[in-house]
Amino acid sequence: MLSTETWATLPGMASTEVTGPVPGDRRARRRQETIEEILAIAEDVMTVKGASGLSLSEVARRLGVKPPSIYKYFGSLMAIYDALFERGQRAHLESMRTAMGGAVPGLDALAAGLEASGRWLLAHPAIAQLLFWRPVPGFEPTPEAMAPSAEMVRLQRQALADAVATGQLGAGADSDEALWVTSVLISGVVGQAMANEPGVRWGTGRFSPLLPKLLGTLAALYPPSQAAVGRDRARSDGGGSRTRRGASST
Repeated sequence: MLSTETWATLPGMASTEVTGPVPGDRRARRRQETIEEILAIAEDVMTVKGASGLSLSEVARRLGVKPPSIYKYFGSLMAIYDALFERGQRAHLESMRTAMGGAVPGLDALAAGLEASGRWLLAHPAIAQLLFWRPVPGFEPTPEAMAPSAEMVRLQRQALADAVATGQLGAGADSDEALWVTSVLISGVVGQAMANEPGVRWGTGRFSPLLPKLLGTLAALYPPSQAAVGRDRARSDGGGSRTRRGASST
C-alpha cells in the first residue's frame, strides 16, 4: 500500500488526501460554544436577579472559571448585554415575521404579529426588559444589535398600510402615529402581565386576553371611509376572500 506521501505525489492525486478537522476550526467551534454558554448563563442570572443584576463574577462562578477568563470572550459586561440584546432582537423578530407571514395582510397580520410578540416576551421576561425597557443604567445597544428592530417596525408599518389599502382602517393609520399607538397597546399589555402576573402564559390571566379588544380601538381612532366599508361589505357578501401575501386564490 502506498503511503500518504507517495499517493499525494501521483499525477492528479494531490487533492485527494483526506484530512481530519482543522485544529483552528475546532477551536473556533469550542469558542462559539463557550460564548453561547455564557449568554445562556447570563439570561438565567437576569431571570432570577433582574436585568440589572447581571455581573461578570456570577457568570464566571456558574461557568466554573475565574472572572478574568470571561474577558477572553467579552470585553466588558456591557458587551454581554449587547450580545444578549442582539440575540433577543433576532429571535423576537423571527417569531413576529413567522406569525405575520401566515396571516391575511392587514389587521389580521398585525394582530398575529403582536400576539406572537407578546407570547415571546412573556416567555423571556429578562430579555424583554432589556429589549423594551431601560433597566441597565449606561447600556446603549450598538447599531448592529438594534438592526432587527428596524425590520420589526417595517413589518408593522406594512401591516397598517395593508389595512388602509383594504379599507379596514382610514388613511391616517398609515403613519408613525398609528405605529406608536400599537406600540403603546402591546407594551401596556406585556408590562401589566409581567408586573402583576409573572410567569403567566400568553392568552391566560387578566391582561393578554385583552389585546384583541384593544386592537379594535384602531378602527375608532382611524375609521375607514364609508365607501371603503361598503366595498368591504360587498366583497364579503360576494364570497370574495383575501389571501395571505404571496398566496394565490383558488
